[in-house]
Amino acid sequence: MATRRDPRFKECRRFGLNVYGHPKALKRVKKEQRQKKMSEYGTQLLEKQKLRAYYNLLERQFVRYYDRAKKMEGVTGENMLKLLECRLDNIVYRIGFANSIRQARQMVNHGHILVDGKRCDIPSARVNVGSVVSLKEASRSNEMFKKSFQELKSFDVAYIDKDFDNFAGTLTRMPERDELPIEINETLIVELYSK
Repeated sequence: MATRRDPRFKECRRFGLNVYGHPKALKRVKKEQRQKKMSEYGTQLLEKQKLRAYYNLLERQFVRYYDRAKKMEGVTGENMLKLLECRLDNIVYRIGFANSIRQARQMVNHGHILVDGKRCDIPSARVNVGSVVSLKEASRSNEMFKKSFQELKSFDVAYIDKDFDNFAGTLTRMPERDELPIEINETLIVELYSK
């Protein structure tokens, strides 16, 4: 399985945005650093790279999500964000089982996550509305998972209903664009791919 192995903090400094959610990611940002003047193509490319970094995707996967969003009815950019937001590894991260998308992806790969009571070890699996994503019974005693879920409570998003007693979360509905906790201009990405 291929994964992104770029230097994460360097990428965050280039974007000027903490896309990985690590508390020390923007620690070494220079305040007086001059920004290079960017072309229209450069700004579109930068937005695409930001979104890919947010969801930890490779280019080929990302293009597939764009193609699927284009075929759906509605605004292409918003559709793409909704599809990305409903990936299993992202839902695990938003529920709060993991501290980052990378950790959530690893949890899914190692079989710690159940979807509607069945084990699912594919991070890109699509979570449907009404699906219950829970932590496996044997993994609930793990201190790291317990601390992440019960103490940190990093995300409180309206489209996920958390059940703290059963270590579970339910995707109640598809997310709206203004509810997504990411800073991206998706219209630039659509413009880049529609050239």
